[in-house]
Amino acid sequence: MDKSWISKLHTTPEYEIGLDIFLDFAFKNVAVSDTIRCPCPMCRFLKPQTRSVVRDHLLCKPFPKNYVVWTLHGERKLPESSRNEDFVQDKFQSYNMMETMLNDAFGNYRQDAANLNESDPIALEDIPNEGTRADSGDFREFLNDGSQILQEGSKYTKLEFIIKLYHIKVLCGLSDKAITMILDLLRDAFQQAKLPHSFYEAKKAINKLGLNYTKIDACPNDCMLFLGDDEKELQECKHCGASRWNPKKKKKQAAKVLRYFPLKTRLQRLFMCSKTAEHMRWHASGNNNDGLLRHPRDGEAWKNFNLIHPEFASDHRNVRLGLASDGFNPFGTMNSKYSVWLVFLIPYNFPPWMCMKHTSFILSMIIPGKSSPGNNIDVYLQPLVNELKELWNDGVVTFDVSMNESFRMRAALMWTISDFPALGNLSGWNTHTGLACPNYNFDS
Repeated sequence: MDKSWISKLHTTPEYEIGLDIFLDFAFKNVAVSDTIRCPCPMCRFLKPQTRSVVRDHLLCKPFPKNYVVWTLHGERKLPESSRNEDFVQDKFQSYNMMETMLNDAFGNYRQDAANLNESDPIALEDIPNEGTRADSGDFREFLNDGSQILQEGSKYTKLEFIIKLYHIKVLCGLSDKAITMILDLLRDAFQQAKLPHSFYEAKKAINKLGLNYTKIDACPNDCMLFLGDDEKELQECKHCGASRWNPKKKKKQAAKVLRYFPLKTRLQRLFMCSKTAEHMRWHASGNNNDGLLRHPRDGEAWKNFNLIHPEFASDHRNVRLGLASDGFNPFGTMNSKYSVWLVFLIPYNFPPWMCMKHTSFILSMIIPGKSSPGNNIDVYLQPLVNELKELWNDGVVTFDVSMNESFRMRAALMWTISDFPALGNLSGWNTHTGLACPNYNFDS
């Protein structure tokens, strides 16, 4: 049967018709139960759901694009008809996960490299780098880790094992030292396994995914960042004269360090990832004829922005961002005076059921404590402001996997989201007097 609807946007009539064909086929092959395994990204073939629930899930979330042989819903693939269903399910999920990571990290570079002779290193080097393609050395190493079996008879590759171990570390809050000790134990127990020697070595493999952060030294009094070419050589703040280095450490260690997460590569990744690329055009393709406010694109601010900047609005792939910032105490009740500030960016190109989920937020920077930066937050926002200016004026060449083409992506910051004290810090507005309200700031 025709399955071309799977590659369509899940807001189109063709997708909805195809989805009903899939549901008819799946429930026709159910012997007794009135439920099937829901293939949506949230249930992942694990949860049995009724027809109406499966339909709602797959109208909100896209149908898995690689699931074209419906083995788990009654369709038989003749050469592999004797396989156990659970085995097929595990292999399907594992294959998709690693394939998605390889495609997201290396984009169309992987396709170009696959068409060349791997024994010809010169040909591989000749592939042009457009900013969205990875270095060929990283590509070879990452691909090798992704295909190298952990141990003879194991169902995991080296890369799969490292990623799953890293996932456990994050979920359980394990330290780097604890993971290194676990790796030592596993390497001692399974001597044939191709395990990294330390967590540091494991992180180097994951870093090839390309979403790292940069450390920028800051004045301990929040006066400046040691950011420019001239300022990188300074030993003390040019405003207050405070030493750049921590006096309590014997080795040179910065007294305060800003962790900045570059924005361009993260926005490019949204278009290089097959799971998110088509959703980045939802704000233009989704219809809303009833006049209700379900998404910022239905509001006056969005429409006025389109009128003022028609060239930017003409390409629906240009990114619209919101900025949110607030502080928190990472030590809980152990230290009541410490405050770390985070800055997040929210991509509003996504549909409403995606843009406000924490998995869609883009962490922009971590501003260290011990106290809030206050009005000096502008000092720390410098690298983000510089990058936003570049994205607005020049843009960056990006590969759109959903349309299989490169385009020049631009971005704009539409608004900020914060509580009232943070509003004063971000905008410079005086929030402490009788005229503090931004809407009614007049003396009545």
